[in-house]
Amino acid sequence: MTRRVISFALTATFAATCAFPAHAEWFPYQAESTAPAFAANGTRTAFSYQPLSKAAKPWDVCVSFPHMKDAYWLGVDYGVVEESRRQGVKMHLVEAGGYTNLNKQISQIEDCVARGAQAVIIGAISADGLSSLVKSLAAKKIPVVDVINGINSPELTAKSLVSFYTMGQSAAEYLIKLHPAGSPKVKIGWFPGPAGAGWVEAAHKGFMDTVKGNASIQVLAPKYGDTGKEAQSKLIEDALQANPDLNYIAGTAVTAEAAVGLVRSRNLQDKVKLLSFYMTPGVYDGIQKGRILAAPADSMVIQGRIAVDQAVRALEGRLEEKDRHVSPKIFVVDSSNVKSVKLDDILPPANFKPVFEVK
Repeated sequence: MTRRVISFALTATFAATCAFPAHAEWFPYQAESTAPAFAANGTRTAFSYQPLSKAAKPWDVCVSFPHMKDAYWLGVDYGVVEESRRQGVKMHLVEAGGYTNLNKQISQIEDCVARGAQAVIIGAISADGLSSLVKSLAAKKIPVVDVINGINSPELTAKSLVSFYTMGQSAAEYLIKLHPAGSPKVKIGWFPGPAGAGWVEAAHKGFMDTVKGNASIQVLAPKYGDTGKEAQSKLIEDALQANPDLNYIAGTAVTAEAAVGLVRSRNLQDKVKLLSFYMTPGVYDGIQKGRILAAPADSMVIQGRIAVDQAVRALEGRLEEKDRHVSPKIFVVDSSNVKSVKLDDILPPANFKPVFEVK
């Protein structure tokens, strides 16, 4: 799921000996299993996810992210790193630098496999653009786990992700509770993220399907763009300039984070409210301080942990059908519950820096 508002260094690669606490007590975790696996209209069943206690051997797992420019993917990194350590497997992470770099992501994964990776976890740049690669990896009997973003391929081994349709839907439902049909009309600036990314299209559809028919909520034409701070800031500035009567800025976490400073610099904080359709440390901090209204939490740390466990299970022939398509339970965080949320499940620790290798 972008450049982090709270800056962090990407220049150093941290080895597995970095001293961050491992939280073995993260499980069992409340989740949903989809059957049949990977079916868009599959049946979701609530269950408690229970990972393996430890891998049978130190498997070599390659992890590929679209980028490491924001705190969201830092959270997924934390989950992947800590679960790799807990289970005793090797992990090598590569990042492609942004959602326009599909070919780079493909070549990085191919290099990973050539280097000897025995399983691959992919946070996909494109839902359709990696299907040929997945097919070729499957032909080589290399397990492929789809994490966070979504890949359209029947050859996948497992999925650890939530429905971004539901994330967009949850954000829209929050708005509807505040502005039910028949109440005064509000105008929403909508910033779903980079066009073509599977998670963006799903969130956009979930948001728009949910507000459809509610005459009290007017959503402006979506403003697509890379989830870097500069790109989102430019989109927000343009929207504020063109729509002086704007009531809400809703969209990605980076949109909400960037908008905090922009609306405050224009003294619009009492007029323009902010809403994200997923959680990051910056969004959490904004909710705590009353600067961002709310955001659904998809437990990105847990998604990273589950992806590692699924890869290990697949390598050891212990991947059960119920564990092939897993989604942590989604819940909305706002001022009413922000102080009671278990942070280690949904966000990385404040002092966590990017880790690219576990040996």
